[in-house]
Amino acid sequence: MKTLTIRGRSIRDIPSFYAEINRVFMAGEDWKLGESLDAFNDLLFGGYGAIAGPEPVELVWEDIEASRVALGIDTTRAHLLGKLRQPERYSVAVIQQQLDRLEGRDGSTYFDTILDIIREHPNLKLAGR
Repeated sequence: MKTLTIRGRSIRDIPSFYAEINRVFMAGEDWKLGESLDAFNDLLFGGYGAIAGPEPVELVWEDIEASRVALGIDTTRAHLLGKLRQPERYSVAVIQQQLDRLEGRDGSTYFDTILDIIREHPNLKLAGR
């Protein structure tokens, strides 16, 4: 089984999350993954980067709690507020609902969404340390 390791201490915000993902998954590629959860999901299907396809992969996430904090409520709030400032690109009603749920402590953080995406890939085994 292939093992890939994410350094959680390197993740301080959304851009540094994608920098770490590119370091781990895109080494050897001549392009980088953009800051998109959809793109992250596509990456995990494999076919380019470090994952060849549906092969089994152990994803070790060192200092996962540091990443949970870095990509938690404050970062998610700022991310959603940024989307609200772009009504031509995003559905204001949907984003506002996500923000309201987050503020009510019932919504998902950016980190929660990342974990949900990883769980959708049965070939990946996440090991947080």
